[in-house]
Amino acid sequence: MSKLGLSNKKDGLSNPNTFKGAAIHDKITFLRTFMKSPKEVGSIIPSSRHLAKRMFKRIDWNNVSSVVELGAGTGVFTKYLNQLIKEDAEVFIYEQDAELAELLKRNYPNYYHRKQAERLFQDLHDAQIGQVDVIISGLPFKNFSQELRDRIVNEIERSLKPGGSFIAFQYSLQMKSQFEEVFDEVSISFEPLNVPPAFIYRIKKKKQ
Repeated sequence: MSKLGLSNKKDGLSNPNTFKGAAIHDKITFLRTFMKSPKEVGSIIPSSRHLAKRMFKRIDWNNVSSVVELGAGTGVFTKYLNQLIKEDAEVFIYEQDAELAELLKRNYPNYYHRKQAERLFQDLHDAQIGQVDVIISGLPFKNFSQELRDRIVNEIERSLKPGGSFIAFQYSLQMKSQFEEVFDEVSISFEPLNVPPAFIYRIKKKKQ
């Protein structure tokens, strides 16, 4: 399944209008979703383009053939993915909220769309993808039970290729110890130009 989403590739990463065009609609949709399920959303407004740009740097996208986005929301990060990845890359988008998931399906009809991150490994297996190069996460782990955190982190580790990258943002350092228990290489940076400001976990799976 090739990456043929509907976003306009002429907008590019350097053009802030890529994000401004639908910003008001996205914020209203996101707020409505937050009011319905605050524990599943984690923030009252979508992530900023500053956070998105920091999340996606340091990845050699020319060598990425498969990528997963967990907790895609209104598609702030998905817009960047659509600009960066190769035309033949396999993309899995996970979003549990029905309204947001439908929005993502309309905008990116040729991506794989799934709901439950705790089924990640099985979903990839069912699609005959196997392990992937990159996993991007906007999941609010702080709001999850420890059991659900354990299941999702385990799925992420199983689903990454050796040497693959897992990049996640969180609003606290709560997940630091758990990530360090599972992965060999964990680095953290900070993005102040986001509401709220966010910590970015950049994680590599050990090469075998």
